[in-house]
Amino acid sequence: MTEPKSFVSLQIAVMTVSDSRTEATDTSGKLLVDKLTAAGHHLTEKVIVPDNIYQIRAVVSRWIADNAVQVVLTTGGTGVTGRDGTPEAIKPLLDKEIEGFGEVFRMISYQEIKTSTIQSRALAGVANGSYIFCLPGSSGACRTGWDHILKDQLDVRHRPCNFAELIPRLMET
Repeated sequence: MTEPKSFVSLQIAVMTVSDSRTEATDTSGKLLVDKLTAAGHHLTEKVIVPDNIYQIRAVVSRWIADNAVQVVLTTGGTGVTGRDGTPEAIKPLLDKEIEGFGEVFRMISYQEIKTSTIQSRALAGVANGSYIFCLPGSSGACRTGWDHILKDQLDVRHRPCNFAELIPRLMET
């Protein structure tokens, strides 16, 4: 019988993508910070970045170049309006896209908001050995993403498998 694994705290950075939110009004970013710290993870940095693909990409590039950042969570900019550009900012950085994340997010979200979930372009992938998860900007969507996907996938104790246990192998060649 295999010994149960002990919890491993991950180093997680959080970005809110918004032209209008401030630290005082950033309920989605705050929710993610609260959830990750309550789960026992460590917040490495939290920022609010305007809806600008180059500013988003610059911050995320800095984080994925930093070996101390294992996971990047973004909230906002995943819709279909002219200013929504988080997927366009992130996709060029990805070494591998995790298509199932967006698919499962929308499947779960459908139970809560029905067909409105098709407006979400939630996505995830791996870049330079770091995971990146892009969630919609509403606190409800962040709660859904964390409670139903990320909480378990970022916990090495989750069975049958999880993203956290693969972190040491993400840079294999």
